[in-house]
Amino acid sequence: MIEFIRGKIDYVSPEYIVVENNQIGYLMYTPNPFVFRKNEKEIVTIYTYQHVREDILALYGFKTREERALFVKLLNVSGIGPKGGLAILASGQPQQVVSAIENEDEKFLVKFPGVGKKTARQMILDLKGKLQDMISPTDIDLFSDDYEAEIKPSNTSSALEEAIEALKVLGFAEREINKVVPQLMSEVMTTDQYIKKALQKLLK
Repeated sequence: MIEFIRGKIDYVSPEYIVVENNQIGYLMYTPNPFVFRKNEKEIVTIYTYQHVREDILALYGFKTREERALFVKLLNVSGIGPKGGLAILASGQPQQVVSAIENEDEKFLVKFPGVGKKTARQMILDLKGKLQDMISPTDIDLFSDDYEAEIKPSNTSSALEEAIEALKVLGFAEREINKVVPQLMSEVMTTDQYIKKALQKLLK
């Protein structure tokens, strides 16, 4: 298994990033690719998980080992695949996910795309008591200012469009997204900031 790849962020899309290392571009699916936008053309370290099935060979990338560990734990839950695991990590802070599982907060868990009551209950049954030491207070908060980037007003419309596409990739229905878009249009933000703001509203 590849523990990590250290290389230059070459490309960022709504679904994945491409990291160049030794003239090879590694395509990695990540929880929220746009958090890497400010690191484009910079050298970064991405912790990886290689998912292998008969019909798929995919590489998943994470900012921390803890985030990756939580992703792997989620894959062990019946009803959650790689896409669902990424959506959960992108939609909420890892600390919030762990807290919801430990506190048996099904109401919070069912807000994630693709997670119904049955899957939420399964997450609690399979993972409660196994995650306490996984996420530390110093871990990166996807809704914190750590990812704030310089705002370019001229790109506002395209940034919002990219954010909407990213939310669709995460599994949110168009009707859900349409409810929060009007609240976002009044603000000037980067794509990542739009995504974070939308997720905060969608998970209330």
